Amino acid sequence: METDGGAGNVVRNKKLMLKDYIKGFPKESDLHLTTESIELKVPQGSNAILVKVLYLSIDPYQYIRSTKIEKPGYFSSYSPGSVIASYGVGRVVESGHSDFQKGDLVWGTTGWEEYSLITEPETLFKIQRSDVPLSYYLGVLGMPGLTAYVGFYEFCAPKKGETVFISSAIGAVGQLVGQLAKLMGCYVVGSAGNPEKVDLLKNKLGFDDAFNYKEEKNLNDTLKRHFPGGIDICFDNVGGKMLDAVLLNMKLKGRIAHCGMISQYTLDEPEGIKNMMNIIYKRLRLEGFVVTDHYHLFPKFLDFMLPCVREGKIVYVEDISEALESCPAALVGLFNSSNLGKKVVIVAAE
Repeated sequence: METDGGAGNVVRNKKLMLKDYIKGFPKESDLHLTTESIELKVPQGSNAILVKVLYLSIDPYQYIRSTKIEKPGYFSSYSPGSVIASYGVGRVVESGHSDFQKGDLVWGTTGWEEYSLITEPETLFKIQRSDVPLSYYLGVLGMPGLTAYVGFYEFCAPKKGETVFISSAIGAVGQLVGQLAKLMGCYVVGSAGNPEKVDLLKNKLGFDDAFNYKEEKNLNDTLKRHFPGGIDICFDNVGGKMLDAVLLNMKLKGRIAHCGMISQYTLDEPEGIKNMMNIIYKRLRLEGFVVTDHYHLFPKFLDFMLPCVREGKIVYVEDISEALESCPAALVGLFNSSNLGKKVVIVAAE
């Protein structure tokens, strides 16, 4: 990046701002790219950290926060004119915090910008092991990986030989849940949105079977075909019609874990679920969770997942774009099934 005025410590900083609250399906034009000058220093006496952003994670929650949330709960809305935020990997440029030094690699919440001032350094994790791709800390070794680990082991309580269904199975979380289930000796089927994704699930990620939900006329019949004896565990990322069909096909005392419902995010009115009585009749456990409640498990998770990645027991599919300017298209792609795996944007060279 070029310096400004030869000062040496002032640079131009590109950033992506929200124009106005998004309504309906997201468009690239909902975001605005701007450039401002930034001094490469943290405020005097501050414990803030200034990070040069290397990689950015593209996730559905960025769409949720770009809408007008009338009653903020877990999520609150971005303000129009503010910088979009996401998980990112960066290198510390300057630090006012004793736990972080210049040159450290970190992952955590950053802005969609080239340089990001982190005023809450407790949200950052220092990257201690760089013998794997740094982008993995936005996926298999980061928030999605921890989500899969917590959701599957803590909430689904899997047993060897059980049947497992995963919706949105090629996504950042789903692809990992499927592989964890296979490591447990489970029978695993996933759904995805095009033939290429179905092929990846079966031939690269080791799922026992997979189907393209867009080609299925009756999801209830589809699940019955793949699970003639019923489903023990469902890891749901979709909701809506898929969840309704799942409820009809769960076994007695089956478990359903929810960490997302991407089919509902762009709808003006959420779809109703008709088959809820199955929760009672089948004594199902259906539970939603948010991964930030479980960050205390991150060291334990990393000790488990890193060897799996290094030894090739877990593989990870990434869909990578380059340059900050590609972020709007990447976000839209999450909702039209164009992404193929975990979506990551390279902002700067390592």
